[in-house]
Amino acid sequence: MLNFTPLLGAQSDSPASQSLLELDGGVKILVDVGWDDSFDPSKLKGLERHVSTLSIVLLTHAAPGHLAAFAYCCKHFPLFSRIPFYATTPVISLGRTLTLDLYASAPLARGVIPQTSLSDASYPSLPLSADGENAHILLPPPTAEEIATYFSLIHPLKYSQSHQPLGSPFSPPLNGLTITAYCSGHTLGGSIWHIQHGLESIVYAVDWNQARENVIPGAAWLGGGGGGEVTEQLRKPTAMICSARGAAQTALSGGRRKRDERLLSMIRRAVARGGNVLIPTDSSARVIELAYLLEHAWRAELAKGDADKDKDDEDSKSFRHAKLYLAAKSAGSTMRYARSMLEWMEEGVVREFESEGTAEANVRQRPGRSGDDRDADQPSKARAGPFDFRHLQLIERPRDVAQAFRRVAKARDRGQPSAAVVLASDASLEWGLSRDVLRQLASDDRNLVILTECHGELGDVRDQGFPSVSRKLWGWWQQERRRDGPDATLEQDVVSGNGREMELREPRRTTLEANELLVYQQHLATRKQLHTMLPQEGNAGAVTSLDNIDDASSDDSTSSDESDSEQQGKALNTSAALASSSRSKMQLTDRELGVNILLRRKGIHDFFVRGKKGRERMFPFVARRRRVDAFGETIRPDEFLKAEERDDAEGQQQGKPGSGKDQARPALGQKRKWGDVESGDASGRRPGPSASGTAKAPRGTQDQAARAQPGGRDDGARANGVDTSDDEGVSGESDAEGESEPTIGPSKLVFRNERIALRLGIGHVDFGGIHDKRSLQMLIPLIEPRKLILVEGSKEETTLLAEDCRRLLKAKSGGSSDEADNVVFTPVVGRTVDASVDTNAWTVRLSEALVKRLRWQHVRNLSVVHVNGHLSATAKGEDDAETEQGSNKRPKIDGQETALSKGDNRGSSREREPESPPVLDVVPPALAATHRSVTQPLHVGDIRLADLKRSLQGSGHVAEFRGEGTLLVDGLVSVRKLGTGKMEVEGDSLSTSHVTPDGALREGIFNHIKRRIYEGLAVVAGA
Repeated sequence: MLNFTPLLGAQSDSPASQSLLELDGGVKILVDVGWDDSFDPSKLKGLERHVSTLSIVLLTHAAPGHLAAFAYCCKHFPLFSRIPFYATTPVISLGRTLTLDLYASAPLARGVIPQTSLSDASYPSLPLSADGENAHILLPPPTAEEIATYFSLIHPLKYSQSHQPLGSPFSPPLNGLTITAYCSGHTLGGSIWHIQHGLESIVYAVDWNQARENVIPGAAWLGGGGGGEVTEQLRKPTAMICSARGAAQTALSGGRRKRDERLLSMIRRAVARGGNVLIPTDSSARVIELAYLLEHAWRAELAKGDADKDKDDEDSKSFRHAKLYLAAKSAGSTMRYARSMLEWMEEGVVREFESEGTAEANVRQRPGRSGDDRDADQPSKARAGPFDFRHLQLIERPRDVAQAFRRVAKARDRGQPSAAVVLASDASLEWGLSRDVLRQLASDDRNLVILTECHGELGDVRDQGFPSVSRKLWGWWQQERRRDGPDATLEQDVVSGNGREMELREPRRTTLEANELLVYQQHLATRKQLHTMLPQEGNAGAVTSLDNIDDASSDDSTSSDESDSEQQGKALNTSAALASSSRSKMQLTDRELGVNILLRRKGIHDFFVRGKKGRERMFPFVARRRRVDAFGETIRPDEFLKAEERDDAEGQQQGKPGSGKDQARPALGQKRKWGDVESGDASGRRPGPSASGTAKAPRGTQDQAARAQPGGRDDGARANGVDTSDDEGVSGESDAEGESEPTIGPSKLVFRNERIALRLGIGHVDFGGIHDKRSLQMLIPLIEPRKLILVEGSKEETTLLAEDCRRLLKAKSGGSSDEADNVVFTPVVGRTVDASVDTNAWTVRLSEALVKRLRWQHVRNLSVVHVNGHLSATAKGEDDAETEQGSNKRPKIDGQETALSKGDNRGSSREREPESPPVLDVVPPALAATHRSVTQPLHVGDIRLADLKRSLQGSGHVAEFRGEGTLLVDGLVSVRKLGTGKMEVEGDSLSTSHVTPDGALREGIFNHIKRRIYEGLAVVAGA
């Protein structure tokens, strides 16, 4: 059984992807936790309804459309963090940097309290803002520590690693569920998931790319023998979920090389005119491909210019005078992780890294070189690795963006040619540093913005009430390109903005007003009550986080005007009342606690399990799961601190909530006793906490923490090769006190509309790394899925691909049009489709005598056995023996059981038990002869000509392909494989057996090949 429900991303232009798969036994699998650029919490309502029934969660890509809502769900959905998550190591690492960049750059990502949650009668009516809308009160965001904790919960997997996951605490048994990740080719570590559950073989493949790129390898579809056959594990699945995005696009003729040349030509022309270039992209996935390409293009052009100094090469001059930047708040962390993931990249990158290491070793071992001379070779070109950036400088602060353009302007004022080429996040231009760069470049017609992704039509904005900036630019570019026609030149690929006005909607954070603060605190108190009423396991962290938030909101209220004290007091009293009521509800009776009474009640060591079922019969032992990463079992660094270091660490923790004396702090709304003095400064005031409820550490501690974090200040400076002490250099890490917003506690969003005139040029080069029409039409018939479900694409793309797939699958199978319609499904968001496949399967039990006679044969990765037995309803003696054994044990458990309960009740319980499956036993001797006479031999397996060729070449034969599907061996024997799978072997008289001069009979090539073919098959027959 397979019921598929798209929660987001079906028949829409939204990049968000969320899919729910329901299998036999109630097993539910969620694939991806994506979000679009609107960051609307109402779009996650469908996911929230299914959280308590999910078994596992799979993540495919480290991109906003697949991962942006992960931290939000862990923060605000109480049970979500208790579900097992699975992803590859690059998705975990790059997803963490993406989430940090998202919450540092996009205030909307924190989430707004929905108006439906504020419609209760207990909340006062909110005042309308200046634009007539209700106040957008922000939810508390996850801190950096919480984000790191959430991503540490994800179990890392490798490609082609079959794994049987463990279900969530509230999941039914998984019954042998197996998941396997394969390379998708879209992002680094991106996955195509193969899910095996019983007879269901499901392939989940969204956003894959068959073409190999500079850094990211191609998808693992064609991994079979000879490279022209689909990987065995991915062939003929019972259901395939595939994305329809890109179904209407055709690949650029010339492939990757032509695409790269097109991008570099656009940059070269803009720089030659004296303009700057903006390339918006994401901050974790596709940016690695673009950064590698531009860095190596700068190296090649400058090296060519150094070799031909006498020649007047305008191209090398353009690149020599242009500065290359990567602007993202997590750029240092992303590139640091990329340097440690070379095994996940294309083979060319690995060879480049190995050659760099070899060149470095040769330099160090060169005779006659002193240590100083070797150190002098440090900046040599031979020592530059794939991601040792010499020309790409990292920018992680908005003020550094403005500083970079000021340096370009100063150089031009001095008459020196200068330009800036900036890779900036995000590709949507709705958040991140790319928006700041766009403002800098909008007014000059010499500048250029190059879009790297395809978007939906400008008029189709059903998924977003306010279309993104990149979608508007894409719509303008498409309109101009349609006028030029399909034969447009490279110069015509860049269209002018022509002074068109664009409205930018800029969200700004501001403090809450009095009645808004009351609503905010009541909402948090209600959430705390819901969190407290959940099962105790894994719930303490959520309640502690909410307590810290309440402290922050209360501190903010005390710093407000005195006129608002009355309403703030009401909020505190309401929060305290709700907290106390939730605690009183947790005073459950012994009957309600059940077996958990052994943990929740002191002095109770016994529990009566007679008549109990399931967990009530087992001791409630909670096993601490060991965390394991790629380097083994994770350790806690604080356990290895020295005595003096431990004292320093404890001293730094005294000012943080939840540690030391803060644990004894009274609940929200309660009074302190006389003599209780809270930790504070010299004046006795409480330290002002931040939005996350933590006290501000000293400057030195912040600097140490920044250096310790991935991509810290020191790491960014080393990566760029820039001295941070120089004012002219661009630093590689954001300063905690320089660019971060002031700590204002609970806040709301105020939107400010700004109009800018766009005079810059607009270009497009497809660096999205998504499959095109040709790849879909070629690979889907080769995969031969029994059911095909199309998601992730506009309505037009989904309809077009569905028609093509019905036609291709019908031609492949030779079926009717009605059967083809039942094979391809195009669901909409929230609509469940039944993609189950009719299978004839029965469950039987094998007798012990039959199991001993089985002889298994292994063919590739399969084990085959021929079973010839006699089926009977129930094996005699087995059930009776178990019943008798149970009846003998029963008096020992309960000595007061009466004879009536031993007899009549035992019989009634046997009638209530489900019927046992039939038993397959050894064939009786009277029927054995009959079975042997009618049983025919059967060959199981699939011989591939590529595998046969390698086997014969290993035996010393000369084997080569001649024509299509024909293998010629030693020029004497030809092996041909027909479309039905049948093998034909043809040879002449010289290929048969012959007698050698010494009188021995020697096997000929013909018989040798036949024997090799039969060795690759399992021959099963009656025994």
